Amino acid sequence: MAETGITIKRKLDKEISSLFKSLDIDQKFLSNKANITYSELFSNKMLMILIIREGVPYSLFNLIKLSTPFSESDWAGLLEISAKSLQRYKESSRQFKPIQSEKIIEMAEVTNVGLDVFGDMDKFKLWLDTPNFSLGGLKPKDLLRDSYGKEMVMGELTRINYGILA
Repeated sequence: MAETGITIKRKLDKEISSLFKSLDIDQKFLSNKANITYSELFSNKMLMILIIREGVPYSLFNLIKLSTPFSESDWAGLLEISAKSLQRYKESSRQFKPIQSEKIIEMAEVTNVGLDVFGDMDKFKLWLDTPNFSLGGLKPKDLLRDSYGKEMVMGELTRINYGILA
């Protein structure tokens, strides 16, 4: 792995901060802060909505991709686009459409919670790839394609975090 998690986190913080500085948004959403960090983004639903509606730029997506346990092909499936289309986004540095941006932010949020629960990317990835009794015997990763499945995965992560096991 070329970049460490700490390096990627710093780059994510910088990217999020510059993104919000470039947007013309009402300051009340920024909690009177000059810089918004990547982790603070997930505690403010309004900021997530603003990014989704604006469209996630490829530069932010690439950093998010590096900070998640999902492969390039996983991302293509989650975003319901071909690997070739994903490559075109990279080459043109375009912003993703709101529907794809929402999925990107959702997967970043799941990863953020998963790392908080498991404390380690490898443990979180193993959990995502293991059939789960509480999720009907399905792998959590397989449920992330739609919002209802994502909510089920988030609920299970919350239960694990609080020690409530099925």
